[in-house]
Amino acid sequence: MDPFRSAFNRVHREGVPFVLIAFALAALSMVFISKVLGWILIVLGLYIVYFFRDPVRMTPLLDTVLVSPADGVVSKIEQAVPPAELEMGESTRTRISIFLSVLNVHVNRVPSDGTITKLSYIPGKFINATLDKASDENERQLVRLDRADGRSVAFVQIAGLIARRIVCNLEVGQTVEAGERFGIIRFGSRMDVYCPEGMEPVIAVGQTVVGGETVIADDTPSHKNIQGRAS
Repeated sequence: MDPFRSAFNRVHREGVPFVLIAFALAALSMVFISKVLGWILIVLGLYIVYFFRDPVRMTPLLDTVLVSPADGVVSKIEQAVPPAELEMGESTRTRISIFLSVLNVHVNRVPSDGTITKLSYIPGKFINATLDKASDENERQLVRLDRADGRSVAFVQIAGLIARRIVCNLEVGQTVEAGERFGIIRFGSRMDVYCPEGMEPVIAVGQTVVGGETVIADDTPSHKNIQGRAS
């Protein structure tokens, strides 16, 4: 595989059109308008490549845990009722919120093995994703996943102040694996995860997490000799 093609294989497909446009405009600017503008557009193109990067991750092969669905910083851990649209009952669950800055990898990953049983897209606002009300007021994609142990987990892609597009490639009835890519949010956003009953968070507010790798909730206190799967 040639270097050019290899580089684009590391960019999420949602970003490829933006990269091509930026570099095409840079080339045109260099020739017909201004070299200064051309260099500015080249820098912009390089940032777009960086933003849409899609690295390989090593996902723990453990059926008792949830892995982080996104890169970012844990902004809040609290008790909350899952979205009514997902029909998961009215009891509170542990909700883990992860904030993604414009510098984080924005490719989203499934937090657990299971089957997708409900999807609901809700139009809304684009307020700062760090605010509590973003979970209820911002544009968002709701996902319910049922695990083999009979418990369910919800995860929600939430648009932020700058983000204007949520991409979710999941379908109802689809069987998925922990760490599997399922979508992306452009540019700066938040992910909420509603843990299954009995699972406890094993991360702290302010901690940096890695999508598809960091264990964020667990049924058991510790594990030894953990194996992983590249995803």
